[in-house]
Amino acid sequence: MRLLLVEDDDRLSAQLRSDLGRAGYAVDVAGDGERGEFLGDTEPYDVIVLDLGLPRRPGLQVLANWRGRGNRTPVIVLTARDAWHERVEGFKAGADDYLGKPFHVEELLARLAALIKRSKGQGGGRLRSGSLALDEERQCAIRGDGEPVALTGTEFRLLRYFMLHPNRILSKSTLGEHVYDYDGEKDSNVLEVYVNRLRQKLGPRIIVTRRGQGYVFAPPE
Repeated sequence: MRLLLVEDDDRLSAQLRSDLGRAGYAVDVAGDGERGEFLGDTEPYDVIVLDLGLPRRPGLQVLANWRGRGNRTPVIVLTARDAWHERVEGFKAGADDYLGKPFHVEELLARLAALIKRSKGQGGGRLRSGSLALDEERQCAIRGDGEPVALTGTEFRLLRYFMLHPNRILSKSTLGEHVYDYDGEKDSNVLEVYVNRLRQKLGPRIIVTRRGQGYVFAPPE
């Protein structure tokens, strides 16, 4: 899943980028409101983490501008823990969730996972599609018989996106935009390699090729 982090604290931003990357997110970072607003409007993010105290353009204005233009990407707002009025204003501007600073990264990861699932119509707990489940903490797939299947980082991101969009035609360009970050190499030939690896690990029929269109994830029964 692809995530935009809009945060002007360089130290916190670097730490979060590392933590989020290890948790299976392709992360882009913006250090001010103007850059963050531009990226949020022009790149296909699955979720955004937005600080409110930003230079060049306040976070609340950025959020209000996104929502005013019809941008419905889920947003978690970061606020000072005791600034209850910021939380209220954030929800009014269109925030989906908030997290007070300082916070534990484990809570942020849990909120991100829950928010993404809600936005895709999924329930709580492990992400499931048919008899297949995804253990996001261990970054492995769980077969219907309970057997875990080890995944590389890219395989994990790709499978998670497939499982959130079952039975839909997903083009190679769409998959590349959500599996890799802004500077990532979005090579369709490399993407084919990872699709084939998932087939080898989970079964040849789990991902169907639609020639000229892309791929369809067919959840196992």
